[in-house]
Amino acid sequence: MTAPRFTTLGCRLNAYETEAMKAMAEAAGVRDALVVNTCAVTAEAVRKARQEIRRLHREHPGAPIIVTGCAAQTEPATFAAMPEVTRVIGNAEKMRPETWSQMVPDLIGTTERVQVDDIMSVRETASHLIDGFGTRARAYVQVQNGCDHRCTFCIIPYGRGNSRSVPAGVVVEQIARLVGQGYNEVVLTGVDLTSWGADLPGHPRLGDLVRRILRLTDVPRLRISSIDSIEADDALMDAIATEQRLMPHLHLSLQAGDDMILKRMKRRHLRDDAIRFCTEARRLRPDIVFGADIIAGFPTETEAMFENSLRLVKDCGLTFLHVFPFSPRKGTPAARMPQLAGPVVKDRAARLRAQGQTALQAHLAAQHGVTHDVLMESPDMGRTAQFAEVRFAQPQTVGAIVRTQISGHDGAQLLV
Repeated sequence: MTAPRFTTLGCRLNAYETEAMKAMAEAAGVRDALVVNTCAVTAEAVRKARQEIRRLHREHPGAPIIVTGCAAQTEPATFAAMPEVTRVIGNAEKMRPETWSQMVPDLIGTTERVQVDDIMSVRETASHLIDGFGTRARAYVQVQNGCDHRCTFCIIPYGRGNSRSVPAGVVVEQIARLVGQGYNEVVLTGVDLTSWGADLPGHPRLGDLVRRILRLTDVPRLRISSIDSIEADDALMDAIATEQRLMPHLHLSLQAGDDMILKRMKRRHLRDDAIRFCTEARRLRPDIVFGADIIAGFPTETEAMFENSLRLVKDCGLTFLHVFPFSPRKGTPAARMPQLAGPVVKDRAARLRAQGQTALQAHLAAQHGVTHDVLMESPDMGRTAQFAEVRFAQPQTVGAIVRTQISGHDGAQLLV
């Protein structure tokens, strides 16, 4: 009998939750099962989940397959109809110990095959104490889940539910414990981080949480995974300006650089808002760098509208681009809008990626001769405070922070 094997698709939060499920499943005594934690962000993500399930069944024909995650939450019938699938578990159910204990001793027995409740009825986010994962370099702490907004391209609120926050005291306690275990960097994660606190007494903001963590723990490096810049509060901006332990790297949910497309996406910011935020953050912290999510080929996007997104890379001073070619997601308003031709979407995504590559090259070139504190992720690779990769010729200790001078770059990584 062996412990369950997990496959994770999609975002970092899914990876975090996989670690929590591993602990619960093993504690419950679940054995010889395959668990697929799915993503629903695009139709392609759902297709890949189905493909992965079939592959696992071919390679392990006798093993029960449990499907969970956002795609299982939004399309339970799709996965329940697959003959390879033994159980379908929703996003709320997967984080409950009793869900896993009820599977023992007979995984294929009498308990309900599909356990997916209304995610919108969930009001709390459990704080699962995960001792980091991946490497000993950094730990990830989930402080928020769900989203109250309804962007026209996004299915995630229907997979994750409305926004729920982990209380600050619980977050601080967990981070203090992780620091005591030797982690030099902690990353705050969530679906919509800047909405943290809206459902808590007193309605604290993300900046309040950041400052409290830095005041009450000795964490050497605190990193924020992704934010919606229009919701950045005054306390967060103050922390960016004054707290050197808060890493000077922000990943922004921008999505587009044209006002009409932003309105059709039902975003909460306009082009000038994004530029203003980046300008102000850079004024407060001159060494800060920005990553961003941008969608190429959104329905109704003209060439002129796309050019506005292309120019946003320079206007905001973006360094790390995540480019998503638009693909219609069934059940979203954007899927019912007039779609662009596939080759047009593909071409625009390629042009955006090229612009992002140019920006990255400029950032890497500017680091020549600069001294950085690098957190080692493997014996020969680490990351600067600004999240650029650094390649070392000599092996270093994983998890250590190494001060070093940059000698050049190879187009993708800085070199020592």
